[in-house]
Amino acid sequence: MSRASRRPPEERRAELATAARDLALDDGLAAVTLRAVAARAGVTPALVAHYNPAMDELVASAFAAVVGAELTEVRILLARADDATGRLTLLLRTLLDGTRDDVTLVWVEAWALGRRNEALAAAVRAQMDAWQALILAIVEEGVADSAFITDDPAQTAWQLLGMIDGLNAQALVRWGAAGDRAPVLARAVEGMLGVARGTFGSARHV
Repeated sequence: MSRASRRPPEERRAELATAARDLALDDGLAAVTLRAVAARAGVTPALVAHYNPAMDELVASAFAAVVGAELTEVRILLARADDATGRLTLLLRTLLDGTRDDVTLVWVEAWALGRRNEALAAAVRAQMDAWQALILAIVEEGVADSAFITDDPAQTAWQLLGMIDGLNAQALVRWGAAGDRAPVLARAVEGMLGVARGTFGSARHV
């Protein structure tokens, strides 16, 4: 491998962080190793180690970059809807249509790898909190507008997040309703929130 050109430290750190993020998205979080990051960035493993003496932290930052970008994208998407029903309909569609399975793989690996990587575990907890907060805001909006009925919006949000994660994880091995996840979950959510059957499948809300 040719000697890497000299770059300012912050620029080099950003380059290596991008390489780690791209590896996680393309090949899964377990692929983010010292040698793999070096190969992706076109530098030596020693250079990666110099800027990232703790690989656990680089793995954690790669995870946060991947799932944080998805959360930002979803927030922008949900802002297009006019009300909580429309936002929840869009949320179920975009998270369960199979187009985000690369990010699901990163999540699933993070839950497993986080058992032995505390930096990663902390990043996972922070991102799960952020997702729960997003869903909670939608549920609370719906309750305030009398569109949803629930005595515990926070618990409902956690339950919904767990159901989304579970269905998506199962779909990675093509088990169950892998290709048709949104309608399956929509029926359950309609029951949880006391709304009419078919509410979250209606195009008039989005």
